[in-house]
Amino acid sequence: MRMITFFLVGLTVHVVFFLSIFDIYFTSPLVHGMTPLATSLAPPASRLILMVADGLRADSLFTLLPNGSSRAPYLRSIIESRGTWGVSHTRVPTESRPGHVALIAGFYEDVSAVAKGWKENPVEFDSVFNESRHTWSWGSPDILPMFAKGATGDHVYTHTYPAVEEDFASTDASRLDSWVFNQVNSFFESAKYNSSLRATLHEDKNVFFLHLLGLDTNGHAHRPMSQEYLDNIGLVDAGVSELVSMIEDFFGNDGKTAYVFTSDHGMTNWGSHGAGHPSETLTPLVVWGAGVNGPVTVKEPQAFDDGFLKDWDLEQIRRVDVSQADIAPLMASLIGVNFPINSVGVLPLQYLNNSNHFKAESMYANAIQVLEQYKVKMIQKKETTISLLFTPYQQLTESEQAEFVHRIRMMIQLEKYEEAISLCQSLISQSLKGLVYYHTYDRFFLGCSVVLGFVGWTSYVVLIILKTHASLNRNHNLTKQMPRFHLSWLSTSVAVLIAVFLFIQRSPLTYYVYCLLPVPVWHFVLKEFGILVDLVHSAPSLPLWKCLGYFVLVAVGIELLVVSFFYRAVLSVGLAALSFWPFLSGLFEKAQVRSVSWFLSSLCLAVFPLLPVVGREPNLHLVTCAGLLTLLTSSCFLWSSRHKTPLYHSETKILLFQMIHVTVCAFIPSLTHSSLQQKHGLPLLSQIVSWTTLGSSILIPLLSSTRLFHRLLSVLLSLTATYLLLSTGSEALFPPALSWLMFVWINIEQEALLAQGVSGRQELSTIDFAANIDITKIRQLKLDDIRRSYFFVFFIITAFFGTGNIASINSFDPASVYCFLTVFNPFIMGGLMMWKVIIPFIIVMCTFETIQVTTQLSSRSLFLIVLVISDIMALHFFFLVQDYGSWLDIGTSISHYVIVMSMTIFLMVLSVVTHILTSQRLVLWRKSKMHYT
Repeated sequence: MRMITFFLVGLTVHVVFFLSIFDIYFTSPLVHGMTPLATSLAPPASRLILMVADGLRADSLFTLLPNGSSRAPYLRSIIESRGTWGVSHTRVPTESRPGHVALIAGFYEDVSAVAKGWKENPVEFDSVFNESRHTWSWGSPDILPMFAKGATGDHVYTHTYPAVEEDFASTDASRLDSWVFNQVNSFFESAKYNSSLRATLHEDKNVFFLHLLGLDTNGHAHRPMSQEYLDNIGLVDAGVSELVSMIEDFFGNDGKTAYVFTSDHGMTNWGSHGAGHPSETLTPLVVWGAGVNGPVTVKEPQAFDDGFLKDWDLEQIRRVDVSQADIAPLMASLIGVNFPINSVGVLPLQYLNNSNHFKAESMYANAIQVLEQYKVKMIQKKETTISLLFTPYQQLTESEQAEFVHRIRMMIQLEKYEEAISLCQSLISQSLKGLVYYHTYDRFFLGCSVVLGFVGWTSYVVLIILKTHASLNRNHNLTKQMPRFHLSWLSTSVAVLIAVFLFIQRSPLTYYVYCLLPVPVWHFVLKEFGILVDLVHSAPSLPLWKCLGYFVLVAVGIELLVVSFFYRAVLSVGLAALSFWPFLSGLFEKAQVRSVSWFLSSLCLAVFPLLPVVGREPNLHLVTCAGLLTLLTSSCFLWSSRHKTPLYHSETKILLFQMIHVTVCAFIPSLTHSSLQQKHGLPLLSQIVSWTTLGSSILIPLLSSTRLFHRLLSVLLSLTATYLLLSTGSEALFPPALSWLMFVWINIEQEALLAQGVSGRQELSTIDFAANIDITKIRQLKLDDIRRSYFFVFFIITAFFGTGNIASINSFDPASVYCFLTVFNPFIMGGLMMWKVIIPFIIVMCTFETIQVTTQLSSRSLFLIVLVISDIMALHFFFLVQDYGSWLDIGTSISHYVIVMSMTIFLMVLSVVTHILTSQRLVLWRKSKMHYT
């Protein structure tokens, strides 16, 4: 198979494997076709006021000040005298969109929402707003439109401020909340003089939604412990107090208004959210007004393990915790609207102050609403599965469903409301388990298909390595005797049988891809079966003990890399172990200076995985030091190499310009953050320098010399300049430390090559990336090349996790992008942070390209070994994704699988990009015929 064909096939296979995890674990849980349900009894409230303080932590609201007072005195008085309070437990990802969907629609949104954009609905879903008579909402343009778009009719009205107002550099982000309160006040003032609007407002089943973004913005910009954030809580509390007074006055204190105050997610001490830290998943919930219980005094200790009650001084007031999705049925019950049809929330009865009959009827409607989802899900799965192979959920068969419903209705008729409520809760529990059962029904089948394809692909790559890059004794007679026709016939027959089976089951198109892909893969594996026979014939001439030793070390090394995804400190242990490699391999005797440099650089780099991933305070002095360190080492290198590898004047000017550019970029973060701290906004100079640097970071190296170290220096300077702009602390020192080790690796591999007995070694200073490769000098793979490939994979993982954990959103400080923009834009900000992650990746990639050139290997050979190692790691994570344990644990393994697959795809794509980056050259003002003398 030609290289370009192999590259395209490999890329396609890995993209399919990458996407499969989303089809298996991240498909939408929503089903349609159910009938909306609500209790037939009169609701206690005519209207609902929902207030969501975006980014408000539970402890920030409930914790008292040192003097014993509350920073939210009005809400504290509600807890102590009028309402019911508790903690709302959110789910990962703790982001605004899924948080609001859980609050208002009652279900936990799937990952497909991220790919569809922040405002667009990837699927149609029902919500409390949609079921209301009218909903008026005020707040962020990122949240409000998605509930209006998903609603039927035109009864959901949105009032938003411009997106540019969501500026982390704002002098006072709490003005976003003031804007909301002022708009609501103006709205009700205008209603006093508008008879039509006033009549509409006095109708029942109305909802008013206030989205308060100031706390989230201040938390990102200044941290949740900052005075700005804490003062914002006081502003929100005062705004709620005035709002309630105005609402009660407008409606004549009719006692028909219910109030819900909560948050979509919390925030870590370092100003981020998205993961599962308790500060992100514990949010406040305060409910009061019509139909809501008042405070209940308790004398016995309350059973909560978090220990917050004592700190909050709320031990004597009953705390009622809920899952975030439970708030949707609570709101629906209070105003008597239909429960959202896709809600998986369970009505928290302890919040309701109503008759037992009302509670029982409400729980019955809740139970039937969840049961209807279960029925539709079961029917859908039954229709797409062959009858003989269909296995129903045994805990809730059709007869048991009817029995549940009959007994509940009987208990309600006999006025045995407690028993009816208990049966409803059991029915909801079983229905939710059944929903999960049918939603995950095909996981094992799809997982087996993916594993089969994965193992086949890895086996094929190993066979290709043995066939094209290893010196084996060939058995040509066996190759001629291989029954190719029968193999093709067998593969075709298997593919047809699989396709017919999937067609009968009416499986989605993606199922055909996952199930049919292993067929051609294994076809090619069996086609190359003769290579294994050649390996057996060559076994007597191979150093078997040495081979076994290499494979054991690599196997242990792969396990080390897998563990490092969960415990970053393992990378430090690995780097410390690698630091002794020159001493154990005998290279120290031949290259003492390089061996010592390898030892010191490895230990230096080993420090970074030990540094805290999250919660680091900005230290811009370290950013400046990193820039000056890069400048110093670059100057020393140019000075020492001026006689060995002289440069043209124009090329020297390019490198000098890059060095000056790095110096400027080293000071830009300090200038930017100083301006932001002084509330002067983002300087225009910072934006110009930052975006110009980002745009030119790949182009400028293409203007430099293609001599090996000069090109690598140009790449390093260009990427470091961008990295400095995206840094806020110690991580800025990572590229210089990594580059030091990579520089030593290139040099010491030359000594390792000499120890292997490879002749014709070329001096590094004379190598030109753009020179034509002498095909006659390309050598076959040796055992030591497995070690080189493993080193590369290890350094790639270190480059990924050296300064953060990209499996966790919390690893990245939003302040990292402030040199570029401060107005909230999740995709641009996420893209910039991802580019920051990729920069060390490219440094290692360029080094690996250099290793291949200097060790006289084809660009394909080492890469194939790397592909095998990374695929084994991905397969390892795929097996770790099990259906038991917490969703957070499963999600972690899935995210690691996605990272390894993304890394492999990046390797395949960036191998081409890196080759261009190192060997190609743009000629703008210089003559194309100019060459080195």
